[in-house]
Amino acid sequence: MDDSSLGKIKVFQDHFQVSTPIAGSPQSNTPSSSQPRSVNSLRSNSRSRTQRKFKSAALMLNLFNLRGLPWVTSPDGQEKVELTATELESLRSELADLEEREALLKAQLEHVDEKLRSARLSGYLYIRTRWKPLPGEPPPIDDTDVDDWLPRFVVLHGSCIFFYLQSTDLSPQDSTLLSDIVEVESLPSFTREDGETWDGFYVLTRQGLRIECSNTSKIQVNSWLLALQADCKLVSDTKTPNGST
Repeated sequence: MDDSSLGKIKVFQDHFQVSTPIAGSPQSNTPSSSQPRSVNSLRSNSRSRTQRKFKSAALMLNLFNLRGLPWVTSPDGQEKVELTATELESLRSELADLEEREALLKAQLEHVDEKLRSARLSGYLYIRTRWKPLPGEPPPIDDTDVDDWLPRFVVLHGSCIFFYLQSTDLSPQDSTLLSDIVEVESLPSFTREDGETWDGFYVLTRQGLRIECSNTSKIQVNSWLLALQADCKLVSDTKTPNGST
């Protein structure tokens, strides 16, 4: 598409001209050989700025419709927009979709705000799950090196741990009752492919589901570990840095 036109808005390249120096002004004292270069440079800069302004205005107007709004001039010289019944209905549909999206985003923001206000602990952790083998089953294959960690927004609220795909989701993807948790312990530190060291912990339920959680922040991991052990009334055998249990 030509740079001189965008949708229904046309940009006239030489509409704005650089004013010609007046005779006798200080500029007239400059050598005649340097004047054309200076004037051409100013004219080029002015033209470039004008084009950018018109492009920005055209793009803002065309946000309402990809084809651009049909501007016409009435007999009294005033500009107005004339729409057919089909175009008007299409515009109303677009506005309704925008209002619906705005309402959804508002609900998501309110939900996030409520979660952050009422949750005892929340934040992004990397999660993976394993099942404890049943009696008589062979021990599971060692898959410690398998990198199947997935980011989840985890919320500790009330008597549950909620797992969201994203912090803006209105409904959790999964949840676990604190009363079902029988074990909460730390995991050994490990290094992922990016070379960064990760710390983690795991939660084991009475149903045999083992939920492993990790993060690059050791402080965040310890906060979750201590909070869950306290809420589940579990005592860890992990020693603190000063050597006490």
